[in-house]
Amino acid sequence: MKKIGKYRITGFLGKGGMSRVYQVRVPVIEKTVALKLLFPHPFLVDLIGMEQIESLFLSEAVIMAGLRHPHILEIWDFDRNETGKPFYTMAYYCNNLGMMMGETYDIEQPSRIIPTDKAISYIRQTLSGLACLHHAGIIHRDIKPFNLLITDQDTIKIGDFGLSRTRGETFRGPDNLKVGSPFYAAPEQEIHPDEIGFNADLYSVGITLYRMLTGILPGNPVHPPSSLNPDMDAVWDRFIEKAIDRKPKNRFQTATDMMSGLMEAEKSWTMRKSRVCQLEPSNDLPKPPACPNDPPSIRKTAIKISSDAARERFNLDALWRPGCVWPNDFVMIGENLVQDRTTGRIWQGSGSPYPLTWQDAMSAIDCLNADFYGGRNDWRLPTVDELITLMTKTHQARDLCMQPIFDATQKWLWSSDRRSYTAAWFASLDLGYVGWQDFSSFFYVKAVSN
Repeated sequence: MKKIGKYRITGFLGKGGMSRVYQVRVPVIEKTVALKLLFPHPFLVDLIGMEQIESLFLSEAVIMAGLRHPHILEIWDFDRNETGKPFYTMAYYCNNLGMMMGETYDIEQPSRIIPTDKAISYIRQTLSGLACLHHAGIIHRDIKPFNLLITDQDTIKIGDFGLSRTRGETFRGPDNLKVGSPFYAAPEQEIHPDEIGFNADLYSVGITLYRMLTGILPGNPVHPPSSLNPDMDAVWDRFIEKAIDRKPKNRFQTATDMMSGLMEAEKSWTMRKSRVCQLEPSNDLPKPPACPNDPPSIRKTAIKISSDAARERFNLDALWRPGCVWPNDFVMIGENLVQDRTTGRIWQGSGSPYPLTWQDAMSAIDCLNADFYGGRNDWRLPTVDELITLMTKTHQARDLCMQPIFDATQKWLWSSDRRSYTAAWFASLDLGYVGWQDFSSFFYVKAVSN
């Protein structure tokens, strides 16, 4: 059994130039947390030296420990392993904005568009966290989708403070040492990373919002969001233009200022949304192809399938979205029961009130059958194929006018299909894609019956 200090390693989450992050269990209480261990790349050691690297790592831990805000990731413990390398533990969240958007290492490839209301909520929370950070005199310097963690309650936690600096603090590294992430870092940060202001973080927020709303990174010239997303208008174009202006003096100067600008853009969106909902549905809206197979033949038996084979097996596109849409016909057939008359499936109208681990999801199904829920005892966790039948594709704004027959709380749903012996597939109904996570992650349960 491999350990770091007293913590038992249960998974590897990722690595950067300075550290590695593991999924670990706290002894006795068996709580899953994330552990960040100083483990620098040899090239970085040669570049700035081990002493400086450890100083940066310790500074990150101190910064995180000194902050207290609902949208900033909290640090829980600090120690050293048996070889003397420092590490710290923090809350574990399996999801982040980069994963939700489908962003990959090939960062210039298109990503999934985030619904406007959700994008506004995420940016509002990010700005709230940055306002606290900046009030403490700290510049994050690496705001990007993968550093915006998503909690089980669908809220933002700003993480990864490895590049953060107190304003005025300098670190004169080699000229070829870049600080920040390409495309998200402010232009002045790439030239003088120690001389930037707080609005460098706000530039990164603006780029993140642009990508959420359009699915692409801004080019040169920047295409206005309204030309790429029908939910946007001139008010949003002006907001984005100011947020990502290459000249720092032309941008929002504080997180509070940017929040005020966001509220104005949100007002415009709210008015636009109400007008869209008053219109009759248009037959001119593009519609995805209908699935060619007979819906009643949809697979109900769970399978184990790897990531390499899953996209083809589940009929998903490059962003892991359904390649076609099933024609469904949902009707309420009892209290909290919904029948799809096309597929013959019966679903829970809501599902579990709280997100669960995959093992607990299986236990929840057993409880439904033991209680003879809805007068049935053949409930089960749905397959990915079945979950896909719950997804629809329509015009972005038009979606908001519909009264969903299902409880919208359960947006991320476990499937019965496994990716490996420690991970399972899930479906995101609000963003319309399929993904996988380890069994210890938390998603909702929506049971199905034939």
